[in-house]
Amino acid sequence: MSDEGRHDSVVDETRNSRFVLEPDVGAELRYRVNGNRFVLVHTEVPDELRGRGIGGRLVRAAVERAGLEDMTVVPLCRYARRWLETHPDLAAPVAIDWGG
Repeated sequence: MSDEGRHDSVVDETRNSRFVLEPDVGAELRYRVNGNRFVLVHTEVPDELRGRGIGGRLVRAAVERAGLEDMTVVPLCRYARRWLETHPDLAAPVAIDWGG
């Protein structure tokens, strides 16, 4: 049922501290957990897959995990920060430390 360019599963590889898409297409969101802080470090999406919402799906998965575990999201990654700013409805369920 899936077509080329469609990816159905975001997987949290906790051992590697990253969210990835399955099947693996080289897209990832790297993170660190520091106490109750969920630090979004870097989002990477291959050039040929940009503009398809993949980065947003990765950030949304991170927000969902942070919400389930009552963690504060810290968006160090520029892409994640911009996505959270432009999707306030989806970011609303979690505390966000925007930094200074």
